[in-house]
Amino acid sequence: MENTLISSSKNIVNLEIFKTDSRVKLPVYASSGSAGFDLRAFLPNQGRITILANGGRAMIPTGLKFLIPNGFEIQLRPRSGLAFKNGISLTNTPGTIDSDYRGEIQVLMINHGSEDFIVNHDDRIAQAIIAPVWQARFLEISQMPEEQNNQRQSGGFGSTGVT
Repeated sequence: MENTLISSSKNIVNLEIFKTDSRVKLPVYASSGSAGFDLRAFLPNQGRITILANGGRAMIPTGLKFLIPNGFEIQLRPRSGLAFKNGISLTNTPGTIDSDYRGEIQVLMINHGSEDFIVNHDDRIAQAIIAPVWQARFLEISQMPEEQNNQRQSGGFGSTGVT
């Protein structure tokens, strides 16, 4: 029996890339099912490493610039292996790269681990997702409507229970 929920087609967006140096590697998806593509550290002129002290932060260049289509963004996310094994994450997760940004992509890394971490030239340091963006049209109202069946109302921060 054929599964009708699975399609062989993929959602594809053309993403134009400019390499700041001929030695920069283009990003790739690690597998055919990967949501994110890998970004690599581009450190050819910094002794080919950056030391990220425990508790420290660093902005790591990738050597890539993107022409992101209008209506999309790139989200930068930590790599789960670096987070689990070394406590390495991104300071703003997810990081948003807007469609009108034209500068080099820099990855804002942070070391939550107990030991210094070395970022080597060409290490995979983050993953990036291309995602659609909706912008809001703000319509001011004079009062919030009363909802009869809404138990939450203005409750937040665990008001519906912890589990």
